Amino acid sequence: MKVLRKIIEIDEDLCNGCGQCIVDCAEAALEIIDGKAKVVADKYCDGLGACMGGCPTGALTLVERECEEFDEEAVEELLKAQKAAENKTGCGCPSSKIETFAAPAMAGQSPCQTANKPQVVPMSTTSALTHWPVQIRLIPPTAPFLQGADLLIAADCTAIARANFHQDFLAGKVVMMGCPKFDDQQNYIQKFADIFRTANLNSITSVIMEVPCCGSMRGLINEGLKQAGVDIPVKEIMISTRGDIM
Repeated sequence: MKVLRKIIEIDEDLCNGCGQCIVDCAEAALEIIDGKAKVVADKYCDGLGACMGGCPTGALTLVERECEEFDEEAVEELLKAQKAAENKTGCGCPSSKIETFAAPAMAGQSPCQTANKPQVVPMSTTSALTHWPVQIRLIPPTAPFLQGADLLIAADCTAIARANFHQDFLAGKVVMMGCPKFDDQQNYIQKFADIFRTANLNSITSVIMEVPCCGSMRGLINEGLKQAGVDIPVKEIMISTRGDIM
């Protein structure tokens, strides 16, 4: 049954996909879909606006419109389903789901014959790294290697997931690495803005994992560009937990 009531509305032009509203929503009414926050279903949103306070861009507002009634029982069922998923994986975030990857069998051999043999991944033994430090938190905006660079901003896990990370992504680029889930996001935004404003970058390549929490790196980079007031070409590459380019 539809009624006239208050409900959250999201301005996708303002939303940077940071995910803070999802953390603040006790009813799990919001998800990040295609890099933007969206209301999963009207019946899950209580219309109280608790998710609005942490939004850094003001993308969330309360509006009054005709929609489904708030369904507290449906919310309880949704939260129970999420809790059950957490109990199976040890965490509600897919980024900490434990996975084991089997090595591919060699041609002409059965999995049993190759089970105890280490997987050999053909790759160069030469590092493409041209500078230090590499952590976002440690690189000063005035670092000389940033000037005029093609910048690679990589989520920490990508270098482990992708076997040929150096050859595929790092060659010819300056790299900054970090974790948007566990590090200070506001610090990242400020650091990005300072670098984007002063380093005269040629391009930015972002390499992230497929898990939702990693997607917030996109919003942090966009907000940094906005605060710096510059227009730099940005390319995003997403890596699966198996190490494939998606």
